[in-house]
Amino acid sequence: MNAIQKHIIQIGLTLALFAIIATSIVVFTEHVTHDKIIENERQALLSAIHALIPEHEYNNAILNDTKTIAPSEQLGTQTTTTVYRARFDQEDKAVILSSIAPDGYNGNITMLIAIYHSGDIAGVRIINHKETPGLGDKIEERKSDWIKQFAGLSLTQPSSQFWAVKKDGGQFDQFTGATITPRAVVKAIKNALDYFHQHRDELFEPTPS
Repeated sequence: MNAIQKHIIQIGLTLALFAIIATSIVVFTEHVTHDKIIENERQALLSAIHALIPEHEYNNAILNDTKTIAPSEQLGTQTTTTVYRARFDQEDKAVILSSIAPDGYNGNITMLIAIYHSGDIAGVRIINHKETPGLGDKIEERKSDWIKQFAGLSLTQPSSQFWAVKKDGGQFDQFTGATITPRAVVKAIKNALDYFHQHRDELFEPTPS
């Protein structure tokens, strides 16, 4: 083996070593980043849940106490969604449902709705929408308190005919220059309450071991 061949082999071995090291770094970084992303998503979900159900009101592992439900016209969903169940010492306390108002001004409005076992709303939060900034985006909790007014309400408080914006004879304010957005949200929340009333036992049913 001459000097040139030895040099070529050395270069090849060096490049192979660099390739192995680089690949290992990429794999390690991806693993660490993936775990971090999963944990960040978990914490974000917990924060959203705690905005609706205070931590002291349940003591189960709420992210593990879940139920997958089929697409529902009442909930506006077209794919399966996950329901989170809050319990205290195994007593049913509340569920957190995902609901979509398909008739927002600019499309779907996605929200989380927490409902106590009694049928009263614990809270509602908007998690995704494309409504007009400065008008329809007042459904966001960080833009106004409008969405907070639903806490404590139920199918009977107010009665069915008042589950509408004031322009339609209901009790809920619409926004100046934007009636479609609040109308869609009110309708979706009422539909979610109807769904809960019809499926309460099923929603709280423990997941088989």
